[in-house]
Amino acid sequence: MAGLFQDATKHNNPLGTAIRTQGSGKYTFGLALSAGLAGLLYGYDTVSISGAIEFLDIRYGLSTFMEGFVISSIMVGAMVGAAAAGFLSDTFGRRRILIIGGGFFLVAAIWSALTVGPIDLIVSRMVGGFGIGLTAAPAVTYITESAPTNIRGLLSFSYQMLAVCGIFLTNVINYIIVSYGSHHWDVATGWRWMLGLGAIPAAAFLLAMLHAPESPRFLIQVGKTDEGFAVLEHILGTERARLKVDDINASVKLEHEMSREFHDFFRPGLRKALGIGIFLAVFNQLIGMNAISYYGPVMFSDLGFRGDTEFLTAACVGGVELVATVIGLYLIDTFGRKRLMEVGAGMMCAFAFCIAISYAIQSALLTFVFVIAFTASFAFSMGPIPWIVIPELFPTYLRGRATGLCVMCLLFANWIIAQFTPLMIDGWGGGISFTIFGAVNLICLLGIVKLVPETMGRTLEEIEHLWQPKTPLAAAKYTLSSADANIRHAEATLRRVENERLQALGIMTAAERARIGAQRKIIELQTQQNVAAMRRDAARHDAAEDLRAEQLKHTVGHSVISDARLAAGAYPSVSAFSGAGGNPGGNPGGSHMVDEPANIDDATMIVPESLAAVQAEAAASHAPAAAPVPPTTDATVAQPVAPMSVPLPARPVVPEPTQQQVSISALEQSRNGNGIGVILPDTTAPSYDAAEAEDARETKAINQALDSLDALIKA
Repeated sequence: MAGLFQDATKHNNPLGTAIRTQGSGKYTFGLALSAGLAGLLYGYDTVSISGAIEFLDIRYGLSTFMEGFVISSIMVGAMVGAAAAGFLSDTFGRRRILIIGGGFFLVAAIWSALTVGPIDLIVSRMVGGFGIGLTAAPAVTYITESAPTNIRGLLSFSYQMLAVCGIFLTNVINYIIVSYGSHHWDVATGWRWMLGLGAIPAAAFLLAMLHAPESPRFLIQVGKTDEGFAVLEHILGTERARLKVDDINASVKLEHEMSREFHDFFRPGLRKALGIGIFLAVFNQLIGMNAISYYGPVMFSDLGFRGDTEFLTAACVGGVELVATVIGLYLIDTFGRKRLMEVGAGMMCAFAFCIAISYAIQSALLTFVFVIAFTASFAFSMGPIPWIVIPELFPTYLRGRATGLCVMCLLFANWIIAQFTPLMIDGWGGGISFTIFGAVNLICLLGIVKLVPETMGRTLEEIEHLWQPKTPLAAAKYTLSSADANIRHAEATLRRVENERLQALGIMTAAERARIGAQRKIIELQTQQNVAAMRRDAARHDAAEDLRAEQLKHTVGHSVISDARLAAGAYPSVSAFSGAGGNPGGNPGGSHMVDEPANIDDATMIVPESLAAVQAEAAASHAPAAAPVPPTTDATVAQPVAPMSVPLPARPVVPEPTQQQVSISALEQSRNGNGIGVILPDTTAPSYDAAEAEDARETKAINQALDSLDALIKA
């Protein structure tokens, strides 16, 4: 339980401001559960005596009156405790009084298990009742003041739900104890276990409240605003907590202007609220449910259930009550308090008359069925809702005392039912008794329709204004208070919007930085990929050029051509061709390529006809249009000439291409039958007009180069 109240981790907005954007459901649930365990004590003690009374009657020989007083004595102490709890909780705080009340009940549970006579049993039960009275009113007040408006009904329901859990568990425990031992053991010892086991929920309640904080409204009321804000921040979140603190401070300021005397209860407005609270408290008990809770096993035994079956049927009734309470838990903040009470009171009225009829015809099965239906109707309506509505009716400065007064009336009505139900059933019978309960339920229904307001969805400050006196001064004060509240809410809205705007700007800044970083990373990665791809392409290009150069070397024989000069379109010098008359080793029948170069230095080479054409093609693609050269004839080219060496000119500086790289067409080299190199057309070149025009220009350039070569040789 202590872990429920550990500080949750605070959220950080992009600007670094520590805020709690919303409340902690775990923390809020822990508050309601801790205080709601007081209901478990109430429910356990309500039913534990119903299982033990049969054995106490045998052991101590109790009369009908004493039997009722043993059961109802706890309510005598509870009335005293409830009357004192209101004033004490408004002075010392809700939490402190809850801890003291839990201590009283823990001592009383152990004491009642060790009693040796009816008198000390009655005294121990009165002590336990005093503890129940101290815890009942402050528990529901504590839950009401700590719960958010939208789930206040749901959390306040926890008191009654845990009370029903106590009733169900006690019925089950009583059945197990009775089934475990013999009848003699039950009379001697079994009832002590039934009463003494109440120390376990009392210890759990004490442990939970020792770790729970004080009610935030009480803290703000006594001037501990920072502590109250810290609790509200865990419940509502930072912004809503600030707004709620402003509302509570304004309400407390208005309350300080009024007197805080007992007669304030009877001022116009509050007098009506007090009347509605007492009405709901009294009819919560007079409608007859506690008659079944206290005397269920006795009633079922009189109807014909024998052995341990009366305890089993009582446990079934408790189980149905628990299920119906859970159903009401989900309806309370959607269906409405008033509407649920109207529906439940109407159903209880009908089923009470049905129980009276089944008693009259002596049908045990029908009685059991109608008791189940009556219990279910009570569990989602008149059982828990009065405990929720009563604290909602009163202002903060009177809430503890007013709730305590209403709970005192509730416990007094409970004492009447506990004391006189055995006398009613024994004297008038079950039929007349439940006919009376049916009439009481009808009165309850009419009162709910006429008097009780709907409090669902309203803040405690809004409900408080319902009871303001209907005078011009009161109306003016209410208008002023409403205007101040509206201004505070508007200012809080502006602060929230500004904070959200700053958070949005922070988020946008962080997102822009993240986007720029991502774009840089993408560019770097793409650049690296492009560089790597260019390097791969260059490596493949170099490898292809090396392979092409190697093929050219094998094709032209011993001729050596620089791969770099060929790619750059340089102009190499040309060797002389040998004819039949000029070369002693030549072929007199025609010109042919010299196989072995003679007397050339490093700056000269022997160039075959096909290689000259290639060089001319490269020169034509890089250089401007060549000067016109006189045409030559095939006969001129074919004449044999003496071999000669031509010095290679210096390599001209070629500018970098701007649009595209100039390259030589793919060549396929082969030899004809005479061993002369032949330039074959590129089979992969496209066959459209642009390619043909390019071929024509290359052919023209080759012819011009050949003419220039021929002129040079003749000179």
